[in-house]
Amino acid sequence: MARWRSRRAAAIVLVGMLALSAAAAAQEADPNPTGLEIFRAAENAIQPQNLSTTLVILILVTLLTLAPAILVMTTSFTRIIVVLGFLRQAMATQQSPPNQVLIGLALILTFYIMAPTYQRVYDEAIHPYLEGEVTDPQETLTAALNPMREFMFRQTKPKDLALFVSISHMERPNTRDDVPTLTLAAAFVLSEMETAFIMGFLIYIPFLIIDMVVASTLMSMGMMMLPPVFVSLPFKIIMFVLADGWYLLIEGLVRSFH
Repeated sequence: MARWRSRRAAAIVLVGMLALSAAAAAQEADPNPTGLEIFRAAENAIQPQNLSTTLVILILVTLLTLAPAILVMTTSFTRIIVVLGFLRQAMATQQSPPNQVLIGLALILTFYIMAPTYQRVYDEAIHPYLEGEVTDPQETLTAALNPMREFMFRQTKPKDLALFVSISHMERPNTRDDVPTLTLAAAFVLSEMETAFIMGFLIYIPFLIIDMVVASTLMSMGMMMLPPVFVSLPFKIIMFVLADGWYLLIEGLVRSFH
């Protein structure tokens, strides 16, 4: 709730700053501006070459508040962090690796996987807008969304997309362009969670076998008071290291997006 309020306040401040800039520009041009003149001034104020430093900073701050949600909902971050969490639980290493290390690793892999997509966003949307080749913000937004939508479509399962289309009570889309971005993002997250849980299940199997073998051995030796996790943990770690587990895990995660 607090984050939502801060985002809403930032949006209100942004709109207010745009209105004040438009009114100031109209006042300088005409001491008694009409409503049409104020509207035209506001329209000119959002052009990239007319944005003041204050507005640019305000826009960047607003985007930064939305960046975490965009990163989690529309990139590979969700699948990676869930799989890494399953790995830590399967090894029963408690807080090792710590959360900061797992999040940092997930972010680096996310930037690596999303680099081609983000490069297309810059080449097809941001760069033309900054150079003045495209002046319509709506056209720029559409061009920026196209590479992201293509990435999400590749990772989204048809049944998950059909679920959210039916929930929204919209007509069956004939093409991908007919699917709203919000609907696509929701289906994408659901598909990512399902894929991550499948990978987590496969990761759990070898560690579960070690736990079962250790527990059976301790029971046969009459050492029922000794927690099996204390004995199985070193075997899990050495097995993971000898099998080059980090290499296999990272390779599997990155290749799963291609």
